[in-house]
Parts: sequence; C-alpha cells; structure tokens
Amino acid sequence: MLNKKTRSISITSGKGGVGKSSLVANLGLYLSRKGKKVLIFDGDLGMANIDIMFGQKVQRNVMDLLSDQYSIDDVLTRLSQNLYLISGGSALPEIQGLNAYQKKCIIDQMSELEGLFDYLLIDTPPGIDENVRLLNSSAGEIFVVLTPEPASLTDAYALIKVLHLVQKEKNFKIICNQVRSEKDGIRLYEMLQKVCDQFLNINLEHIASIQRDQAFAQATRNQELVLNSAPEAPSAEQVRVLADKISGYGRLGNLKGSMQFFMGVNQVDL
Repeated sequence: MLNKKTRSISITSGKGGVGKSSLVANLGLYLSRKGKKVLIFDGDLGMANIDIMFGQKVQRNVMDLLSDQYSIDDVLTRLSQNLYLISGGSALPEIQGLNAYQKKCIIDQMSELEGLFDYLLIDTPPGIDENVRLLNSSAGEIFVVLTPEPASLTDAYALIKVLHLVQKEKNFKIICNQVRSEKDGIRLYEMLQKVCDQFLNINLEHIASIQRDQAFAQATRNQELVLNSAPEAPSAEQVRVLADKISGYGRLGNLKGSMQFFMGVNQVDL
C-alpha cells in the first residue's frame, strides 16, 4: 500500500501570455532532476504545448480515457527521467458536456496515479471560465502568475475573486513573472495584495519573482526550456529557487489537500 501523497499544484493566470506554461515546464524539469517524480497535466485548452518544449509530440490526451482501447498508461507521455505528461489536448472543453458516468470513468483511471508521483503540476488555461475554476479547485495549492502589465494585474484579481466567491478558495500563492528585479516583483505583489485586502477575505503569499531577462524571453520564443538553453541566467536561478521552495527547502504554508485531479470527485453527482 502506498503511503505517499501526491502534492498537487495548479499554475494559473487571469490572462494569457504571462509565461505560465514555461514556468510549469521548467519547474517540472528541475524537480525531476532533484529526484522527484513529477506529472504535468497540460490543461491549456487547444494550446497545449509543453510536449513541444521537450521536443516531443503527444499521441493521446485525457479524453482517450473514455475509449475502451486506452488505459491511463496510454495517455502518459514520458518527457524525461522522472517527468511525465498528460495532455488535455484540444478536447478539454468537451468535459463540460460529459455525463456523470463518463466523468467517473476518467476520475477512476486518473485516481490510479495517486501516490505514484511526488508532484502533480496543473497548467490551467487562462481566464475564469468553468474549466479554469474546476482545475484550480481540484488542486491542493493554487499558484497565480502575473506580470507588470496592467491587464495582467486586473485579470489576476478577477480570477482570485471568482475562485474565492464561487469555489470558496481562500489561499493563493503569487508568482510575479517577467519583472525587472526582485524589488519590482515585491511592488507588483503589494499592489495585488492591497486591492485583495480591501475587498476579499483571503490569504495571499508572494513566493517568487522571476526576472524577464533575454535568456528567458529567447527560450520562450523558441519553445525551449531556459534551464537547458541558459542554465546560468538569472531567470533560471530564480526558477530553481522557486522549485527548491516547493520541494521543501523553504516553507510554503498549509496545503488544502493532496491529489484531487482535474474534476474533483465531489463534482460527479451519481
């Protein structure tokens, strides 16, 4: 019997273009290199591209679990040692139309992975629609990524507000990405914290500021990993520091649960 709990983390944002998928891929790679077994769920609707960053192309996605021909092993793609991927593909919006039996089929098969991985990293689509809310509420921790762009700050607040009011989430960890310095990252976080403190009863925690240097920008444009293409860059070091915090070298506070997967068992009314 497995006693290990899988630590599930959603990496999310209010708008696209904040570097969320690049962060997920680099975090997954570094954690796996530290000997942790990591599963990435790429739920970024029709724009799933994490496999490309690793020079691969997935053949199956989570919707294939509804077919008798495929098992959970068939939709797992091995990206590197200790690192695996399940793609949501372009079919994820169909989940909203699934009946209870179909949802249970997927949940049952996904649940077979509980305890087999140290981490589940969920790359959510941007925005505040039902799929985004479902993916975030099924994770043990929610990491919100924002950038200095004014629209990113506004949309991050909107996402946090919806997750709090609709999904009853209270704890959010903040990653300030594409900032010029740690000081600018703290300033950006404080702007978000100020408006949240004024209108919402939630807990925010700043856990990382990732610098926008040329190496990270180039890697993102080339759909590569900065940990591979420029491991000495400041942004690469900041990703490693964040991953070390996640893996226990730093304290991240209380967790709300372990692996609940992307739909949550209580979402299925049988």
